[in-house]
Amino acid sequence: MSKPNLDALSSAGVSIWLDDLSRERLTSGNLDELIRDWNVVGVTTNPTIFAGALSKGESYDEQVRELANRGADTEATIREVTTTDVRNACDKFRDIYNSTGGVDGRVSIEVDPRLAFDTDKTVAEAQDLWKTVDRPNLLVKIPATEAGLPAITKTIAEGISVNVTLIFSTERYEKVMDAYIAGLEQAKANGHDLRSIHSVASFFVSRVDTEIDKRLDAIGTDEAKALKGKAALANAWIAYGAFEKKFQGERWEALKADGAHAQRPLWASTGVKDPSYSPTLYVDQLVVAGVVNTMPEKTLHAVADGGKIVGDTVTGRAAEGQEVFDQLAAVGIDLEDVFKVLETEGVEKFEKSWEELLETVTNQLAQLKG
Repeated sequence: MSKPNLDALSSAGVSIWLDDLSRERLTSGNLDELIRDWNVVGVTTNPTIFAGALSKGESYDEQVRELANRGADTEATIREVTTTDVRNACDKFRDIYNSTGGVDGRVSIEVDPRLAFDTDKTVAEAQDLWKTVDRPNLLVKIPATEAGLPAITKTIAEGISVNVTLIFSTERYEKVMDAYIAGLEQAKANGHDLRSIHSVASFFVSRVDTEIDKRLDAIGTDEAKALKGKAALANAWIAYGAFEKKFQGERWEALKADGAHAQRPLWASTGVKDPSYSPTLYVDQLVVAGVVNTMPEKTLHAVADGGKIVGDTVTGRAAEGQEVFDQLAAVGIDLEDVFKVLETEGVEKFEKSWEELLETVTNQLAQLKG
């Protein structure tokens, strides 16, 4: 059955990716249905998603029991279970990957978040995940921490496609794009076919409003409260303006001539956290051709039911976004501190989820052995 709002979003050039993956989605036919009827052309995962998936139901029991009986430890079990899900998802999206020339049909898997501040270990883990999953439509997720930036360059230089995650500020985003371009230049020098390398930059949205709205409430003035719910979109519009500037000019054109693809912006964390906001806010206002919006299923349903897709709502709005930022600074919001807090919390949240995943799997191994 056709979903006019999702059709409109796809027609506007936005790739709809699902921000969730589990064994149950893969085996129940749910993911097949979302691909067939809901315009979903990719899927992203993260440690929080996997921690949730493994803690619910019994869909992993058979594989975990088999691994327990083989004497696999917790880390090896997590690697086996998560890469199995991702590999199977890659296979489900393979036709889309082929028909879009590798642009969509993508599945992401994240490096161990405990490595976020270790460049070399992040690169080694990215290479290992790439070999283990062994599918061309994989994207390895690397966080955009300071240590992550050189890891992005080195991983791209090896011909591995990357989803850069946990980007909150345009300043850091600029460095991410530079890291990608440097990686392509090294990949070319290493003899890799640039046409086979793809990347997305996951720019987080809703968490920016959550943090800034909290600070605006604490300031408490009418001017401050009038800015609630405006920061996240302003931030994304500014970021898109930076993207447009970066992927032009002599340096980029030289790579493009060799078949290089621009690193697509991906709007992440697009489910609203504040129930007073429209559930489709971070979809309706972030429509522009050539981007990805990765959304939880709840948001996907909200867009299908009540989205207001009216064409491009991003191009040319960087100056408008900057005005909002100037107003935020004027009422006392320290934007630099906001982005620092968000990155720290983002890494910590994924680390905590990873610890929960370790604990869940350790307990399952003990229970299912024999």
